Amino acid sequence: MTEMIDLAAQARLVAQLAEHTDETRLDAPTPCETYAVGHLLGHLVGLAGAFQDVARKQRTPATSGPPDGAHRPDVEPGWRAELERNLRGMVEAWRDPQAWEGETHAGIALPGAVAGRVALNELVLHGWDLARATGQEYAPGRADLDACHALLASWAEEGRPKEGPFGPPVPVPEDAPLLDRVVALSGRRPDWAPPGRRPSRCGVPRPPGPAAGGSRGSGLNGLGITRERPPGRRGAAGS
Repeated sequence: MTEMIDLAAQARLVAQLAEHTDETRLDAPTPCETYAVGHLLGHLVGLAGAFQDVARKQRTPATSGPPDGAHRPDVEPGWRAELERNLRGMVEAWRDPQAWEGETHAGIALPGAVAGRVALNELVLHGWDLARATGQEYAPGRADLDACHALLASWAEEGRPKEGPFGPPVPVPEDAPLLDRVVALSGRRPDWAPPGRRPSRCGVPRPPGPAAGGSRGSGLNGLGITRERPPGRRGAAGS
């Protein structure tokens, strides 16, 4: 039986990063050269929805062909709730053992087991993009990083098509942190930071502060994320 990967832990990280992204930073640059933070979040909303169709082996416009490299998705009103909803759906779709069997489409035909790892890789790499762009700490799980490293290393050995989503691997020391090695294999510079800001440390989780303009009562609890209430205050029932 094909080994399955639970996407829940990484989806929680992405949801938490998005929840603590200040609305005033949507125009800030990211490690993805053509994307600002708002474009990156829009891309995450879209891919979390599309990979549900990939898991269910449904051919849709989002899964049938390669992404349009010139298109820059943006966030719409209510994007936080939509991202949380799509991430929950993505996690549940890939908990079905049938998603990991047979063949599916994610731009190109792929075995389900590979497509599931591509889905994880998208969350890990774009989580790093968002964390770096917004100055948040980021520490994916070791097992998730191992899976992404194996996937990216296999692609690097096979040779990447010029039209693919990744640039050539960036050299890093052999003893570099695993997250840095994963990022470098994707063609990103692990030391990337926004202009005028030093890069944050990888692998050291630190709860970010509340986001300006963040939504109240959003569905992070569905991904296992809870908010701390200030002392002396009680939330409304059902919040």
